[in-house]
Amino acid sequence: MHHNSKSLAAPVSSAPRASAFLFAILLSFISCAGAHAQSQRNRGATASPSPAPTPAPLLTRSSTRHEVRRFGYGGTFTIYGAPEGSITVEAWARGDVDVTADIELKGGTEEELAALAAVNNFVLDEDGSHLTLFTTGTHDRKFMKRAAKDFPKKLLTLPWKINYRIRVPAQLDLEIYAGRGALEITGTDGALSLNAGESKATFTLGGGDIVSTIASGSIRLRVPVGSWRGRGASIRLGRGDLTVELPANFNGDVDATVLRTGRVENTHPALAPRPGVASTARQLRARAGSGGATLAFEIGDGTVRLTQLVSDK
Repeated sequence: MHHNSKSLAAPVSSAPRASAFLFAILLSFISCAGAHAQSQRNRGATASPSPAPTPAPLLTRSSTRHEVRRFGYGGTFTIYGAPEGSITVEAWARGDVDVTADIELKGGTEEELAALAAVNNFVLDEDGSHLTLFTTGTHDRKFMKRAAKDFPKKLLTLPWKINYRIRVPAQLDLEIYAGRGALEITGTDGALSLNAGESKATFTLGGGDIVSTIASGSIRLRVPVGSWRGRGASIRLGRGDLTVELPANFNGDVDATVLRTGRVENTHPALAPRPGVASTARQLRARAGSGGATLAFEIGDGTVRLTQLVSDK
């Protein structure tokens, strides 16, 4: 994993070309992966290989680490998550970043678990108004060459994960890079730039400048306010389902697009196509109430569902 300290992506209204390029790569990857899987299934239908020997069961070691850093409003917090594991971010009223990490390792012996525990972890690095959480471990070749030159190669492929539970000031800007695992972000109002592989993501947000790209899985966006505070949101999903829940009295514009296969389903009673803008089964340009910030949603293959928020969900 490449670590760097860089500024957040541009606001939604001026998203960089690199973001669109990344999304195109994700769609291409999904298409190739599907073709490869079909080829493997066809090959398996005509061949009957001998069953592989059953490997010995792995031992599991679980531990929890907790860190708190004083880091007030207006800064940027970058999170480099583990290849496997969830990330939960919740805004709170304090001026601290509070990180709890549940670390799970698997190995054949206690000695192997001890070796893995020495590298599979995280560090916090603060540079002025920028705080960065780096997940270290066997997935990062540069880190391993620097910190564990004689690390046993047979341990590099053993499974492990870190689940992060993080609380941050509401006005903090966030950059999140995640692998495979659930994502949950609640109550933040700053800029959010997110890139993830496979995820079941839940966002409960009422503002900010959001740019999010997830390769596959599902996304649920709940907007608990009548008008979005900020420039808007641009949320992209390569393959899966995206559900948007807006309150009955919502004021704003919504753009929803399915690029390849799937459809846009709108059951929100106050969300209607904007005058003079054509809509199809795979594209909707709509407005609720008096309009406002634009929430844009784009899927390669799947369904975009626009529904009314139910407060007790």
